[in-house]
Amino acid sequence: MKLIYVFDAYCGWSYGFAPTLAEITARHPELPVEVVSGGLFTGPRAVPVREFGYIQGANAQIGERTGVTFGAAYERLIADGSFVMDSLDAARGVAVLRQAAPERAVQLAMDVQTAFYRDGLSLSAADTFARIAAAAGLDPAAVRAAFDAPAARHAAEADFRRAAELGVTAYPTLLVQDGARLAVLAVGHAEPDPIDTLLKRFGAGAGS
Repeated sequence: MKLIYVFDAYCGWSYGFAPTLAEITARHPELPVEVVSGGLFTGPRAVPVREFGYIQGANAQIGERTGVTFGAAYERLIADGSFVMDSLDAARGVAVLRQAAPERAVQLAMDVQTAFYRDGLSLSAADTFARIAAAAGLDPAAVRAAFDAPAARHAAEADFRRAAELGVTAYPTLLVQDGARLAVLAVGHAEPDPIDTLLKRFGAGAGS
């Protein structure tokens, strides 16, 4: 049995889901977690944030419902509306970090979102992922080089295909898989206890 977490690093609701995800993984350390990047802002949707007039209002709602905070550096980054959120670049970085420390994929995915939403760092910059790597005790030079390699793009595109195969159309989505059985535990915002209840019904150990 394992959990599958499908998120987008540029998705505010995914950022807001981090406390719940952290709690669920702490309660169930026996469950491996597959972290998959979705492609929320790719192709024609990779445009300046001014094209998405709802972002500030959505962020306020996310903060109110989940308790996460949006940093001043992030607010400055998006203030003039010119910043482009490119989910392909973000997924490349997530894939590189995941490859560097597979067993820490969940924490690294959350670190990527913190780098953007708190620290105002672009997820299209190799230096951002090198900085995350250094803070996590990984090799920043290796991560920086891997970010620019073709394999990172291939891994990101594979993630997008995986998300589609899983039938995920909204982020974040948390699933549980046991052999051929697959069930959705949460989409968007959710609290830990209802997810835990569903996990127990699925056969996961209670808090083990």
